[in-house]
Amino acid sequence: MSETVLVVATVKRLLKARGLTYRDVAQALGLSEPSVKRVFSSERFTVARLARVAELLGYTLAELMQEAAASAPAMRTLDAAQEGRLVSDEKLLLVAVCSLNHWTVDDVVAACRITRAEVLKRLLVLERMGMIVLLPGDRVRLRIARDFDWLPDGPIRRFFATWGLPDFLRGPFDGEGESMAFVHGMLTPAAQAEMVRELRRLRQRLAALHEESAAAPLAMRRGTAVLLAQREWEPEAFARLRRPA
Repeated sequence: MSETVLVVATVKRLLKARGLTYRDVAQALGLSEPSVKRVFSSERFTVARLARVAELLGYTLAELMQEAAASAPAMRTLDAAQEGRLVSDEKLLLVAVCSLNHWTVDDVVAACRITRAEVLKRLLVLERMGMIVLLPGDRVRLRIARDFDWLPDGPIRRFFATWGLPDFLRGPFDGEGESMAFVHGMLTPAAQAEMVRELRRLRQRLAALHEESAAAPLAMRRGTAVLLAQREWEPEAFARLRRPA
């Protein structure tokens, strides 16, 4: 959904919620009702007219734009081509991760061996992929959920299994704020399904804490990874000791 379509859809939703009609908008804009209908159908609002409509709704123009941005549905998955594109370029992957973590362009350039031009080039790629919207001043608005789902056996999961997971597990997990535990149990299918729901809720909680932490200065935030996984599993050594069925 384009920015213009999203704003017009938001205006229509707010008009309906407040019981306002195209006639009310026409009076506010000094236009005829048919003219207002043409403006809505063509989605060609001038800034001045949009500001007048925002005032009619009880918003400033900035508040209306924020309302529109907040109503944009977040992408929950990428397709295989998008995932493959993401992991094919380490600088693109770096910029994507930094964007998900609310780093500014200046933050990335200051902390990493990458030029501003290279960062902006990758941001444009991410915008074409639909993951972000690049705003004036090189600001970024995310269009993908912070805890988006990887495709089963997709490019990101294969990349993580090959490169990310071994590196992650090499850590001693003995620092402040670090923890590692492994538990095993025998569950019914219903209990397995409940555990999957609990893992989803924990992912959502991590995403919420990430958003709460975004207001803090970058120097106060620490990259934190949590591995959440569940599957039917028996150690290979145990499986070799099982009697034939």
